[in-house]
Amino acid sequence: MAFHVTFWGVRGSIPTPGPLTSVYGGNTACVEIRIDDALFICDAGTGLRELGIDLLSRGLGVVDAHFFFSHMHWDHIQGFPFFAPAYIPQHRMRIYGPRAGDSRYHDLLSGQMESAYFPVDFADLGGHIEPADLGDGHRVIEGVDVTCVQQNHPGTSWAYAFAKNGCRVVYATDSEIDGQLPDPAAVRANPAAPRAVPASLVEFCRGADLLIADAQYTDDDYPTKVGWGHARASTVVDLAVQAGVKQLALYHHDPMRTDPQVDVIVDDCRKRAQSQGSEVFIFAAREGIELRLDR
Repeated sequence: MAFHVTFWGVRGSIPTPGPLTSVYGGNTACVEIRIDDALFICDAGTGLRELGIDLLSRGLGVVDAHFFFSHMHWDHIQGFPFFAPAYIPQHRMRIYGPRAGDSRYHDLLSGQMESAYFPVDFADLGGHIEPADLGDGHRVIEGVDVTCVQQNHPGTSWAYAFAKNGCRVVYATDSEIDGQLPDPAAVRANPAAPRAVPASLVEFCRGADLLIADAQYTDDDYPTKVGWGHARASTVVDLAVQAGVKQLALYHHDPMRTDPQVDVIVDDCRKRAQSQGSEVFIFAAREGIELRLDR
């Protein structure tokens, strides 16, 4: 049994193609998680277009995809109308809501394809696209335990965990952890000190083989971005250390961030983890990279 995790879009807010982002990529959020024969897709930003093309090239016969959305802001859904398997009748897509009977995510995907926004109507897609849900926040899908937890983001967002046979991947983007810290004044007074991350979030990420986490802001950025719904990379490091995760992928790179600037953030985050005695491996998510997690 192996988990295969592929990054198809790693940028936040808006696509940023060009020479300044050519290393880490400019497509917005989309991550593929394959566990045995099960296919899970987290978010449908512009990276989803390339994933759809790649899926059709694999000779799978039928693409049977389970979609999970952190939330429905534009940068997380704008790739769905360009997902090639959605246009072909034999392929199947299930759009999961985080709670029982929640079909809003399915409905909002159709809304963005109304004629005022897009030339092809959702109802005209040939693929079999249906709403599904996680019931009380947990469901076993093709032998994989999938759970979710609510996060701090304007309009709400959700983190997801995928687990099987002791291996666990957590996808937790668009989460303003800093807005949940119990003593912001202490953080301002000593930003180098470890921060007390909410216990519920620490436990949700506990022992993950891979944590993919929103790390959009630096400590210098954050004071002018309070309430925008994203975390400081340094706070995400503290979460990873406190949760004892094995690997941390810094994700949802700021659209203004160049490749060399992302490199600096990675270096600073590694130093912060080392200062706390942690051996967590920290890297920046990059388009096209596939990770294999074995147990």
